[in-house]
This record gives sequence, C-alpha cells and structure tokens, in this order.
Amino acid sequence: MKKGDRSKSESTVVVVDEIPEELDLENLGRKRPDVFSSTWTEAIFVGSMLMCLSMADFFIGGFQVVLPGLMDPLDIPEASRTWPSSVITLMAGAFLFPFGRLADMYGGYIVFHAGIVWASELLRSSPRGCRCLAALTGRARKNLVFSLYGALSPLGFFLGMIVGGVAQKALTWGWYFWLGGIITMVCCVGSLLTAPRDYAEARKSGVKMDWWGLCTMVPGLILIIYAITDSRQAKLGWAAPQIIVCLVLGIFFLAAFVYVEGWKASSPLIPPEIFQVKSMKRMLATLFLIWGVYSIYLFYANFYIISILKKDSMTAAIWFAPWAVGGLFLAVSSGLLLHILPGRLLLIISGTCKIAAVLFFALMPDNPNYWAWVFPAMLAEAACVDVLWTVGNVFLTTSLPRHRQGIAGALIYITIFLGSAFFLSISSVIQGKFKNMGMDTKSQYKGMFWIGVGLGGVALIMCFFLDLGKAGSHETVEEKTAESDQSSSDSETETAAPQYLEEAKEATAEVRSINE
Repeated sequence: MKKGDRSKSESTVVVVDEIPEELDLENLGRKRPDVFSSTWTEAIFVGSMLMCLSMADFFIGGFQVVLPGLMDPLDIPEASRTWPSSVITLMAGAFLFPFGRLADMYGGYIVFHAGIVWASELLRSSPRGCRCLAALTGRARKNLVFSLYGALSPLGFFLGMIVGGVAQKALTWGWYFWLGGIITMVCCVGSLLTAPRDYAEARKSGVKMDWWGLCTMVPGLILIIYAITDSRQAKLGWAAPQIIVCLVLGIFFLAAFVYVEGWKASSPLIPPEIFQVKSMKRMLATLFLIWGVYSIYLFYANFYIISILKKDSMTAAIWFAPWAVGGLFLAVSSGLLLHILPGRLLLIISGTCKIAAVLFFALMPDNPNYWAWVFPAMLAEAACVDVLWTVGNVFLTTSLPRHRQGIAGALIYITIFLGSAFFLSISSVIQGKFKNMGMDTKSQYKGMFWIGVGLGGVALIMCFFLDLGKAGSHETVEEKTAESDQSSSDSETETAAPQYLEEAKEATAEVRSINE
C-alpha cells in the first residue's frame, strides 16, 4: 500500500452517535413557553386574559337578572322577551369569523385589545383571546389554562348575576354595565403589558380577508334569527310580509355564502380543511345543540325563579352560586381528567348532566326545597357546560395549526352563540304556541323544560358517536409535523449508519494488516 493511502487510512476516524432517547413529552408540555421571560409574566398574562374573556359570561349571566326589571321601564312586550338575550349572542356570533380572520391576519395582540377598548364590542373579544392563548404551546399547560378559562366562565357568570342583582335592588341597572367595563379595563392593562406580540408572525402567514364571505354570512344570520324571533309578535305570524321577506333574504344570503366559500373564495372565512379533521362536524353539532339547551335552561330557569317561585333578583342570583363553585372545581378537574379519561366519556358525562339539569326544573313541585331541587340542578348544569367547554376547546385548538387559532376560537364561539340565539328564538315561538293553547305561565315554562330534556337526549346520543381520545398531552399540528420530519431524519440516519460502520470495519482491518 502507498504511503499516502496509509496516512489516509490512519487518519480516518468514524464516530457513530447514539440515537437520542425519546423526548419526554409530558415534561415538555409543562415547561413555560419561551415567549414569557418569567413565571410572573406568564401568570399576569394568563390571569388578565382569562378575566377579560370571562367578562363575556359576566354580561350574558347578569343580563338575565337585569332583564326582568327592564321589561316595564323599556316597555318590552312579553312576546319579545327573548330578543334582548338573543341579540347579544346573535351579533357576537355573526361577527366572530370576521374578527377571527382579523386575528389571523394581524395577530391576537392587536385585535384582542382593540376589541376590549372598544366597549361596544366587548363580547366579541373571546376568539381573539384564543388566538393570544395560542402562545401557550405546551400541551398539558394549554389544557390547564383552558380548564381555568372554563372555571372562570361560571365565576364570571355568577359575578354578573350578583352585580346585576345588587344594581337592581340598591342602585340602577346602568351601574351593572359601568362596573363590568371598569373590571375589564383593569384586566386589559395587565394583558397589554404581558401578552406576546404576534403581529410579525401573523403577517408572515399571508392570510387575507374574505369580503364576499363577510357580506353574505353576517346579513344571512341576522335576518334569519330576526325572522324567527319576531314571528311571534307579528300580527300575521309567519305570514307577515316582513317575516317572509327577512326569512327569504336570509336563506338567500346564506346560500350565497355556502357557494362563495365552497367554490369561489380564494381565502374563505371557513377553510374547508377545518371540516376534514376527524369528528369535527359531529363535535360542532354537539356544541350547537347542547349550548342551545343551555340557553333555554338559563333563560327560563331565571324567569321561573322570579316569576313562578316569586323570588327577588338578588335571591335568584344567589341561587345560581352552586353553578360558580361547582363550575370552578369541575372545569379544573376536567382539564386534569383529560390526561386520563377519553374525551368521549367526558362528553357522555356532560350530556347526562345536561338532561338532569333541565329535568329537575321540569319535575319541580310548587314549593320546592332549594337543596333538593334547585341546588342539584345548578351543579348538573355546571358539570355539563364546563366539561363540554374544556373538551371542546382543547380538541379544536390542538386539531388546527397555529395560524388557524383565531378561526378555531371563532368557530367555538360562533357555534355556541348561534346555537343560543337559534334555540332561544325557537323557544319563543313554541312558548307562544303554548300560550295560544290556553296554558298558564307555569305550564309554558314547564313545557320549555321538557323540550330541553328532549333536545338534551338527542345531544347525549350524539356524544356516543364522538371519538376524541385522550387529550392529555396530545401534540399540536406543528408538533406532529416536526415529529414527522424528525422521524424521517432519524430514518435516513439509520439507513446511513450501516454504511459508516462498514467503512469503519474496513479501515480497522486495513490498519491491523499494516501493523502486522
């Protein structure tokens, strides 16, 4: 052998690294995200965001207490009682996708805080908050935060009812809105100082607004819900000209929206790939139905307590206290149970509790014992709503990529808000039919609770066909993609390793022959 070849052989060094052990995904999911400089920053951000978002429930819950006292001063007829409640969820739901798209375009930081500062758009800030919460990339950490959000939802709801009751009894109803605005602005300051700035990242996604979708979806939803709600007080009912025109135009706009989104829009408000996710359609249908029953329960339970049981607004608010306390415990525990129990089982528990909640009011005697009837009904409703909320949020946010988180948040809220508006409108029409049949007010309310039991049964059946698996530390879309790329890289390394080993063996044999 030549001297040059010998030098080359002697200097050949082959190093084969060991394949790294599998990453501990559980510990990785619990680490603080890099976007936060300290635990305090993260804590202030999460606390501020959760409080801001829970104020939506503050207004929804408290408004139910304030509403009975507004009937006479504002001269609101009985046939239109559901409209003030419906219009809140309707307007919020109708504009959620446009604002969700803005969050995807410009980042959650800008759009979320713009919505809070703009007080009249307060209830619409929630999907943008989900976009901001996307900064929490750890799976287990994100599960816990969304569980806390689910826990603060009943607390915000209960706080709204208490403030509404106090405002009705000791102050004026205007103070209810003033106090809510003050609390929200305090939380807004905290989130402004600590929330991650995601504008640059959002602009890289290249997402654009779908103006055709916006101009067809919003009027379509508003016209249809208005037609259903107003049909009860129209003199000719469904045959009234304004009802027919609004209903036909609403259907036309929604049909145009489906056509534009499916075949024309280059950047649709509702990307088709969202519905390609496994169990997505059934999950949204379940959310729509259960939240519709939730609205029926909330609206008629409040009126039943005040009008039939003859309790004042403050007592009615206090009677909802188990909802807040139970919701706090159940929402957090459901987030922890997501690591252990399948999502389907949690949804079945949620659906069963929904039926139990409305069934207690449907069977309630004339002079009910609070602890035997109202208390368990409130606990059951808390269990249903908070477990469903946590499971739904974790499922949607982990099933879609980061640049779709605004749409994910909007999709959740538009489903529950439109479910609330739709079923409240339908319930108003059905109650009108009950009244025309000669039923007294108590029987009308009882009839609505029985309808809630039937709808809850349908929702429970749907829960049996949802296979979500365990949400525990499931990876997000980006993490799954990264893991797939890493697996491909590892596969290439494993393929190349034998070649390096053969070269090492040949070099070793050559060195030995030279030494000999």
